[in-house]
Amino acid sequence: MISLLLGALLATADPGLADVTRLIPDSVLDMRYATADNFLHRKVYPVSRCILHRDVAERLARAALRLRAEGYRLLLWDCYRPRSVQWEMWKLVSDTRYVADPRRGSNHNRAAAVDLSLVTADGRQVEMPTAFDSFEERAFADAVEGVSQEAQQNRARLRRAMVAEGFRVRRTEWWHFDAPDAARYPVLDEPLDAAAQ
Repeated sequence: MISLLLGALLATADPGLADVTRLIPDSVLDMRYATADNFLHRKVYPVSRCILHRDVAERLARAALRLRAEGYRLLLWDCYRPRSVQWEMWKLVSDTRYVADPRRGSNHNRAAAVDLSLVTADGRQVEMPTAFDSFEERAFADAVEGVSQEAQQNRARLRRAMVAEGFRVRRTEWWHFDAPDAARYPVLDEPLDAAAQ
């Protein structure tokens, strides 16, 4: 019995949180919730930081390496999100297609999800199907209607690199990717400015 409990504990042990920009120094940080440029129309993060569980961040770094070989860099919009912020989002959009119910928690609350796009090697944003946090059908991961060929190709390029490293895309958000084992992490409400070294 004790060995079963110990095994379960080790399976869910926290490997530590990591600041993604330390692992991917050429990534472009545009944390929208640290500004008023988001669907809440107000700043809800005290700092602009991309924090993920270390193994998730390392997985993302491998995807960045794949994209770098093709001449692209990552544009990071959201990573770990405290549960208290999830409640603020739920008050505005209580639709689970777009915002996870804070009672269950989001994979962002678990530091196991990332919202991102691509920029060219010199930092120019590439065309994608929609802007970030666009609550419309063109934002769906496989949408083609109203999505240019170039945007479809860029979306596919990002998705290939992420899926190759085990990430899963969210059906209703082309920019959202979950770690394959996201559910094993606990929901957190640690402030962003204290979440990792």
